[in-house]
Amino acid sequence: MALALAVTVVGPARAEVRDAVYRGTLVCDKLPFMHTQMREAIEVIIADGKVKYSHVVRVQDPPETAAEQGTGTLNGQDISLQGAWDSGNRRYKASYSGSFVRRSARLKGTQIWAIDGKDVTRNCVGSIKRPLKVFLPRDRKT
Repeated sequence: MALALAVTVVGPARAEVRDAVYRGTLVCDKLPFMHTQMREAIEVIIADGKVKYSHVVRVQDPPETAAEQGTGTLNGQDISLQGAWDSGNRRYKASYSGSFVRRSARLKGTQIWAIDGKDVTRNCVGSIKRPLKVFLPRDRKT
């Protein structure tokens, strides 16, 4: 006679480790003084529960020398980013949020630009992804 044994382990749920560098792109609506919609790089770094990011800003060619910089928070699968960019005569505040699915997250948010004394809101969408770690056997030297 076979005896089946079921074991239930009770304890804290295993937290998913998100520490990594995530890279991707943001596509934002065009601004009144721009000719086209821009697609620019974004990099999000998560380390020890802390989030920081940088996003390339391109008002025209070439890209601006200063990148949009910001920080963020994690809440379960959700990520929120808040940052800003300032070039002196043009500036904006940004906020983006999204949810992780496996090793990537889709982002959606806004940039609120201060242009000629008026606020202009620009919508953005994008995604970030961490690289897939590939484990390959090492060559053994004999």
